[in-house]
Amino acid sequence: MGLLDALFGRPRQIRPKLDNLFALPSALTTLREDLRLEPTGRAAIAYKPVTSSQFDRLRSEIEALLQASARETQTTVRGQADKYGYQWIELEDRDFEDLVTTLHMVSQSLEEQGFGGQLLASVFTFRREERPVYWIYNYKRGSFYPFAPTGEGRKRDNPLEIRLSNIMGKELPVEEEQERWYPIWEPPV
Repeated sequence: MGLLDALFGRPRQIRPKLDNLFALPSALTTLREDLRLEPTGRAAIAYKPVTSSQFDRLRSEIEALLQASARETQTTVRGQADKYGYQWIELEDRDFEDLVTTLHMVSQSLEEQGFGGQLLASVFTFRREERPVYWIYNYKRGSFYPFAPTGEGRKRDNPLEIRLSNIMGKELPVEEEQERWYPIWEPPV
């Protein structure tokens, strides 16, 4: 934090730890074999859009990058806004590493243009016994956490989430503070 930031009470901008995303493909074997989590080939990234011409240009650049990447990797790309004002970029690809690489490319583009603070999360969808289980990457914290909805309203399977985090803590940067395991109900993936 600079002197002027301290005097005027402006918080220091926290830079997202983008490369932590690449820990997930390395952990895929453990997720599959030890935890019986099968990737669905779907993932998404959420960010808060900003009203500015610079951001509009960046959004156009990202869309062009996504189109080029989709042609090369056969990744399906869709976008939508949610009711909270976040923009979601949804990806579908059989190759898990392509999903991670594409999400990293989007987040890196936002970061390089000074919009890293707008990144909310990336969500990776897995299946376990016919139920979805999500690994959520929180950009502000630079860590992953599990989210396991029960399918019965807005209830979570907390014992499963804790078990997943305990096992994966050796392979992933898992958020240690469980109160920061924010649910993302009905993610678009």
